[in-house]
Amino acid sequence: MKRPPDKQPPATVAATGTQVADVRLAEPAQFRMVLMSFLAGGIGLVAGLIAFLLYKLIGLFTNLFFYHRFAADFLSARHNQLGWWVIPVPVIGGIIVGVMAKYGTPKIKGHGIPEAMEAVLFNRSRIQPRVAILKPISAAIAIGTGGPFGAEGPIIQTGGAVGSLVGQAFHTTASERKVLLACGAAAGMSATFNTPIAGVILAIELLLFEFKARSFIPLVIASTLATAVHMQLLGAGPMFKVTAMDFGVPRALPFYLLLGVICGLAAVGFSKLLYWTEDQFEKLPVDELWWPAIGALGLGVIGYLVPRVLGVGYDTIGDILNANLAWKMLLVVMVAKAIALVISLGSGTSGGLLAPMFMSSAAMGGVFAMAVDKIFPTANLSPGAFALVAMGAVFGSASRATFAFIIFAFEITRDYNSVLPLMLVSVIADGMAMLLMPRASIMTEKLARRGLHIHQEYETDVLQQVMVSETMDREIPAIPASMKVSELADRIARRDPEVSRHQGLLVLDVDGKLAGVLTRGDVMRALEDDPTGTMTVLEASTLDPVVTYPDELLHDASSKMLRNNIGRLPVVDRSDPQKVVGYLGRPGIMAARLRRLEEEHVREPGWLQHLKTST
Repeated sequence: MKRPPDKQPPATVAATGTQVADVRLAEPAQFRMVLMSFLAGGIGLVAGLIAFLLYKLIGLFTNLFFYHRFAADFLSARHNQLGWWVIPVPVIGGIIVGVMAKYGTPKIKGHGIPEAMEAVLFNRSRIQPRVAILKPISAAIAIGTGGPFGAEGPIIQTGGAVGSLVGQAFHTTASERKVLLACGAAAGMSATFNTPIAGVILAIELLLFEFKARSFIPLVIASTLATAVHMQLLGAGPMFKVTAMDFGVPRALPFYLLLGVICGLAAVGFSKLLYWTEDQFEKLPVDELWWPAIGALGLGVIGYLVPRVLGVGYDTIGDILNANLAWKMLLVVMVAKAIALVISLGSGTSGGLLAPMFMSSAAMGGVFAMAVDKIFPTANLSPGAFALVAMGAVFGSASRATFAFIIFAFEITRDYNSVLPLMLVSVIADGMAMLLMPRASIMTEKLARRGLHIHQEYETDVLQQVMVSETMDREIPAIPASMKVSELADRIARRDPEVSRHQGLLVLDVDGKLAGVLTRGDVMRALEDDPTGTMTVLEASTLDPVVTYPDELLHDASSKMLRNNIGRLPVVDRSDPQKVVGYLGRPGIMAARLRRLEEEHVREPGWLQHLKTST
């Protein structure tokens, strides 16, 4: 009795019950990339329009609540003439957002980026349609009623939701949906701040964790088109227009080193303070619907005392970068904005972290430069330059997206002289943050508290670098085709090392050519079908087995195993597919992983040690 050729169904993913598609039946990768690029272009245009509408919606609510007029001009709430009546305005917004979160979707709470990360890593890049509608509206209400937030987090989540919905509308894989979600997020970021490069890098660092052509090309297309929409509707200039700055390189480098340490400590302190505040709200003996209103009440009091904390505060950030504020005002803004932000965001309302953290950290950088100039008059540091550098370093280290915010801080001012100090201060701050918060960032702490681990580092897959010939077993577990199944079963029972150490055996014909593959399961079934044991192993084996080649990558070989639900592959010569040259099992796959572990952790003696030993 001969078994049919190996036609087993693809392996299934236990967690989802979905089948792994057979690559042999899939469309060419080049066609899929073209399709993804066209979809990304459409997502970029839509995200650009959404960012513009959100910008106008924030202006509309700001005008309605603080100036009592129907207009969509983007104004600062700090110029209002409401007096102490300004205190209940944020409370109104908090109540509305609380109702939307309770009866709409809780996904609108927070600053948006962790929710997008969760969708990518744990929900196969699926986001509900209601998130795309309620998130920007709730953020516009929260910011328009004085919330000290930025628009970037909500638009990143909203753009990501648009990308996810497009991926769900079409016949796509989970990986393709991830790319489209990231395209929407990058486009939203780019359209909000006119920063196309930073938008792409941010999506790679926080959402994709990969750098491949299949994702990079659509990302760039989406980000470019979204930025073009921004330029058409809001102008082509940088986000903040600043006067020429003296970054003082190289004479100011020692002070930048110290600033890096301070920025790292500030990032960690802010992260811990934010989540400590969330914990305190969770202890309140009231329904969570009222939490945003309670946080907004605290914001209203702070906003009455320090009006600059109300709203996004782009104008205040511009004043800080242009060194228009005295040190006392900088100190007040630094502290008041940070407190207002953690109270508001910790209460579970909707809004972005980026702009408020920019304001607070920029004020910190300006105060630092002024303090150094007071102590060392010859230092002659520029408060605006140190404000800009601190602005990128604090958020970059807090979010573990350091590279993105080095580029971001450069793009929003377009002063190339800022790059060197930005790089230095940002990486020092990132190092400090990693030392003090090694397991989570301000983006991933919320997910970590739910038991969701986020690995934010990415590296090349070792299976993409090692060939089958490097780890295959050259001692081939082979048996002749004429052997009886009963004889083989007896040798397995006696634990004959030649046949018992492998779960699968290669069946060779009289010429030593590959005829089939026999597994322990095949032996058991053959004995059930033929108790006398007269059946040969060739009759019981799988004919026309799946094979691999010595020059094939382990990644491709392991993919064959997964798609065909098998645990071993004969290694054959490409010029003669029946000539067996090796055997690849699971230990061969794991050997490549072991090699990577050894490269990471095994220390080799250096030449200095050899020199010391020889002398």
